[in-house]
Amino acid sequence: MDWTWVEFGLDGVDAVRIVVSCIAFYLGIILLVRVSGQRTLANLSSFDLAAIIALGAIIGRAILGDTPTLIAGLLALATLLVLQALTGKARRFHRIAGIVNSPAVVLMAGSELLTDNLARAHVDPAEVYSKLRMAGIRQRAEVACVILEPTGLISVTRRGAPIDDELLRGVIGAERIPREG
Repeated sequence: MDWTWVEFGLDGVDAVRIVVSCIAFYLGIILLVRVSGQRTLANLSSFDLAAIIALGAIIGRAILGDTPTLIAGLLALATLLVLQALTGKARRFHRIAGIVNSPAVVLMAGSELLTDNLARAHVDPAEVYSKLRMAGIRQRAEVACVILEPTGLISVTRRGAPIDDELLRGVIGAERIPREG
């Protein structure tokens, strides 16, 4: 039996278009997440999840074109997985990691909320207070620092022992954290 990829709805031009579209959307998503802040994809609400599913459908349709086919879908999926793997490997290089990863940001140093960093990170003070309650903090004086991590999650560190400088390397606003226990 003599068959070609065209019989399955994919010719060379379509294949190149799919790969280029995947790369463009992948880079666009990285850019949009960097601009909107690392909280964008952390702790998704049901509304956020619905929006992401809808966005995925729109992006998928844009990548695959008018008549998606099995081969086109597999090519798009393979391209996205390769891009994800390459990005993971590229994170080992400092310059690329700085583009892909968001830095950690101090949101609260001691008992002081850092409003400039809250605004920069698109975090509401109510979110910080919620995390403090979840960490069992009963008074602001118990707090050494609250940090928005590169993953978008918020960590809380209690006072009591000095914080190792190694743990604060690369954290924006680390110089504002009280060093005493």
